Amino acid sequence: MLEKVLVPTDFSEYSQKVLECIKEFPELKEVVLLHVIGPSGILSRVRDADPVARINEAETKLGQQKKFLENHGFNVKTIAESITEGDVSRGIQKVADEEKVSLIAMGARGKGVVEDIFLGNVAKNVLRYVNENLLLMRYNTLEGSWGLPLEKFCSKPFSKVLFPTDLSEPAAEAISFIKGIERVEEILLQHVVYSGETWKEIEAHVEEATKILNALGKEIEKAGPRVKVHVSAGSPAEEISNLAKEESVSLIAMGSWGKAYRKGSLNQLTVGSTAYDVAKKADRPVLIVRAGRNV
Repeated sequence: MLEKVLVPTDFSEYSQKVLECIKEFPELKEVVLLHVIGPSGILSRVRDADPVARINEAETKLGQQKKFLENHGFNVKTIAESITEGDVSRGIQKVADEEKVSLIAMGARGKGVVEDIFLGNVAKNVLRYVNENLLLMRYNTLEGSWGLPLEKFCSKPFSKVLFPTDLSEPAAEAISFIKGIERVEEILLQHVVYSGETWKEIEAHVEEATKILNALGKEIEKAGPRVKVHVSAGSPAEEISNLAKEESVSLIAMGSWGKAYRKGSLNQLTVGSTAYDVAKKADRPVLIVRAGRNV
């Protein structure tokens, strides 16, 4: 299910760290390395006036990263894409569609980041608008002491997966995708109750969700992974983040849409608010499974 992965790169240290991690992906056979050259800003137009030179420079750097992956046994295709207007995420979407990749894997940040911004502009726009499944990576070596060591996530990136679910149709689709990934050893199913008129009503919701997740867990365990169930009440994004730390999960995986999802709706925003908040501030890799892409 992860045989062909698109890796957008800006040649920053962050991008190189992504390459070090994806070589550990189960099932991976082919990598498409992509560098999108966006429109130059006003201050850099003179410096970047020669588009041919920019493409040649990108191709050289792509070749270096290609050798790194080929040395680990992968088939690698490199693409240098230039756009004259719009956001870099449009170029990423174009190549993802053309190459029919199963996943986009990229760093949460890249060049020119500001210390208190947790999600770079390109990653943010890919998260919001691009249709493919998306894995966002993060590393404390580049972001300060709040993060966790790179090795924590790269040795077995899919070994222990936290899967928050709102019990919606897209969430069911997402868990089917997760179950199909090799080397998933444990799945932690989580549901957060965030509404209720009274404590009695909230407790009823917690009890109902627990029954549903326990039944789902038994089905998942038939496929091999161990399953734990956790149901609580509170703010979804906060509860998810706290449980990820408490359980020391290697990955948070979420469906892209929640209860408001409707098939055929306008594709202007492809990720729900909780998934966006988690991806924006999580201190570990986050996988967003896009609704309708894996059926």
